[in-house]
Amino acid sequence: MQAILSPGSLVTIAGAVLTVVGSIAYATDSPNLSLPTIFYGIPIFLGGLALKSSELPPPQRLTPASRFKALRDLPESEPLRKLLADVDRWRYGQKAHLESSLEVLKLWDEEAPPQLLTIEELDCDGRYGLKLCFRCEGVPLERWQAQAERLGRFFGPGLRADIQPGRRDEFSLALVPQPGAS
Repeated sequence: MQAILSPGSLVTIAGAVLTVVGSIAYATDSPNLSLPTIFYGIPIFLGGLALKSSELPPPQRLTPASRFKALRDLPESEPLRKLLADVDRWRYGQKAHLESSLEVLKLWDEEAPPQLLTIEELDCDGRYGLKLCFRCEGVPLERWQAQAERLGRFFGPGLRADIQPGRRDEFSLALVPQPGAS
């Protein structure tokens, strides 16, 4: 259902509908309707197909959006709230979520970039945290673990990055508030 409601799908469907309506109007000799619908329908349809070809869906969200709303709205949760908003949307023309951030952190491989699979919100003793599950692809887990200290600082003040290996080539990155940090 999520793929049907993507912006690329909606533009493609709108363009296809306009093109079909225009074609039917042309076949039934209705020039007032056929000219604008075909004239606009075909480019919109092609634009939608171009969007679909470069579409990157948001990762699967493991916690409902309403579950940690109170924690998410705390002022100290702002960096993680922005991170969640960034990855929880459709992307176009990118190979992976957090592409520019991972490039800066030297956790990027152009041929096989790490893929963000899931995102989960956490309650860390009354403070807000995020857990991101990645597939390593071309960046080995050891390189992620070597950057763990920098990862926490990069995504926000007072955050600690905990990296836990998962099954096969997957791992989880938990961004949690450091004890005693405000």
